[in-house]
Amino acid sequence: MSHDDPPPAVSGLPVQDLQDLQALVQAATLAPSSHNTQPWLFRLRPDGVDLLADRTRALPVNDPHDRELVISCGCALFSLRVAAAAEGLDADVALCPDTADGDVLARVRLAPAALPLQLDPLAALRAALSQRRTYRHRFANAVVDPEAVLKLHDAVRHEGAELQLLVTAQQRARAAELVAQGDALQWADPHWRRELAAWMHPRRRADGIVLPSLALPLAQQVVRSFDMGHGVGARDRELVDESPVLAVMSTEGDEPPDWLAAGQSLQRLLLVAVHRGLQASYLNQPVEVAALRPALQQLTGRPGHAQLLLRLGVPRQAVPAAPRRPVAEVLVDD
Repeated sequence: MSHDDPPPAVSGLPVQDLQDLQALVQAATLAPSSHNTQPWLFRLRPDGVDLLADRTRALPVNDPHDRELVISCGCALFSLRVAAAAEGLDADVALCPDTADGDVLARVRLAPAALPLQLDPLAALRAALSQRRTYRHRFANAVVDPEAVLKLHDAVRHEGAELQLLVTAQQRARAAELVAQGDALQWADPHWRRELAAWMHPRRRADGIVLPSLALPLAQQVVRSFDMGHGVGARDRELVDESPVLAVMSTEGDEPPDWLAAGQSLQRLLLVAVHRGLQASYLNQPVEVAALRPALQQLTGRPGHAQLLLRLGVPRQAVPAAPRRPVAEVLVDD
């Protein structure tokens, strides 16, 4: 087949429909994921798309129960919904539809939208998919508009999670302490360090934590060999202190459907944030270290299960998009 030939039909789909579904999948892959693992797969069907967990991209030390993996897939699911809305399609989503196959996280059926395109709030978020970044630098010294914060609350609640801001000096100091404790515990674990180093890749790999090719071998060796928890913890304390918005996202339960809700809530928040001139990153050490999760949730004064600790603000600089795997690599057959 030449590059000019259309792709063959798959699973009975006409060529044009196949290309349309592939475009939706490509948009879905712009979602964030832990260590940029991109732990998702998609199966095209005549009436829509299945989302599957790619367990080969799991982080067994950092994420032993695949909680963050499923959250990442929830982000991809919301991205797929946004892309579908922008094409004038409604996405009817069934979560965890096949109890016999735990890798099938969602089944999405597509149909012509009931709302006009200009009235669909998801369609309005389409451009933000490619503008969203994980912003790991210090934010600008600018107060976040209270109206924007309300929109973030609404975005999270709409997808089934809750967002609690940490605003008092006591809350922030305790959060910083939990982040530093998490850093210390993770970096002290040689298995965790080896896993982190294994996901440090050159950009040509199209996944992972991207580093320049020349610096990569030395960086991997340093990460594998040295406990840098004290220094990383000190830096992360500063990020907590300087975050204009610091917030905990939590869910009522702590099972895969709740993790999918957290992922969809996260991606909706991130895209709404982009519309308001904001970017975000994560200080998830207190949720990745299971012993610290209850203490983080306790900071909110609300019942539930902490899933993410986010920092948001106005970025000082543009940052490049993280690389993404080609669509062909994330598509699977029946």
